[in-house]
Amino acid sequence: MKNSFKSCLLAVKGMNGVWIKVAKEQAKLVPVAIEEGFWYHHAEQSYVILVLWIPKTPCSIPDNASHQVGIAAFVYNTKGEVLVVQEKCGPFKDSGLWKMPTGRIKQGEGIKEGAVREVREETGIATEFRQVVGFRDGHNAPFEKSDLLFVCMLKPMFFDIVIQDTEISATKWMAVDDFVAQPKMQQSKLLKVMAGVCIANMEGRCRGFSAIEIPSPKPSVFYCSDIDTE
Repeated sequence: MKNSFKSCLLAVKGMNGVWIKVAKEQAKLVPVAIEEGFWYHHAEQSYVILVLWIPKTPCSIPDNASHQVGIAAFVYNTKGEVLVVQEKCGPFKDSGLWKMPTGRIKQGEGIKEGAVREVREETGIATEFRQVVGFRDGHNAPFEKSDLLFVCMLKPMFFDIVIQDTEISATKWMAVDDFVAQPKMQQSKLLKVMAGVCIANMEGRCRGFSAIEIPSPKPSVFYCSDIDTE
């Protein structure tokens, strides 16, 4: 049966790869597709994608997404203070570390929108996105993915904190010097580098990447360093 199935597909001119989207309501069809030679590509809450490569050549069907994307938000005010949180859950739970708000970007969401949303969700503070000052490329993230963490600079629109008590145990405005001097901060090269770059940007000693809206052909945002025009 499997050979006859592939033979039928090969008869279709130009047919190399096949994708099947199986809704969760039709999950009973998945074993049938597997029996015909399909394999799992990826799954979402409401469906699974199965694929089949027909010719005897290396498969060129693109892999599933390799990275998850997150943000770290450095929110600073005119008093030389940074907005910090302590985690109720996560890798820094019970560590005593006051850290930048962080979180993952949602599907269909941009970096700057995600940064503004995460800060608002965790602290209640509305912010204005300024720049991306760097990013970390890491590996061994959940679900065998790699990880991109974009470090963003934001300015607050107001200063009254409303804590998100499901994920955050505490939040406050903290003097930048005290933020950097934390033992946990000093022990982590990554945290020290991230904080140092953010402070340099805040003080005008380094440039980041500003967001340029690209309306067409597909709406997107291009991040680039500011350019001297004088």
